[in-house]
Amino acid sequence: MTTIDPAADVATLVNVFTVDPRRQQELVEVLTAATEETIRHRPGFVSANIHASTDGTRVVNYAQWASVEEYQAMLADPGCREHLAAAAALASFDPHIYTVASVHHR
Repeated sequence: MTTIDPAADVATLVNVFTVDPRRQQELVEVLTAATEETIRHRPGFVSANIHASTDGTRVVNYAQWASVEEYQAMLADPGCREHLAAAAALASFDPHIYTVASVHHR
């Protein structure tokens, strides 16, 4: 389960994909399949959340890993690379690892 908390000991991936609005749903489906079929089974996987912008031009993957090293190991896995290549064929992307700096609630 995703826990957004500065005290959580996770590496947070925020990957912003820029996509043609006509292909946004296809990208969401590719990322969902990649996560369900391969990525979530990798050691260190905690959670993934896929968000589609209402204007159709972006998809954001907010994922958590137990460590940066386990995230990087996933990137090196041939099965994962195949899925990620399918996403890259649909959109440009800009992944970065983050820490949670602060959380606010009403």
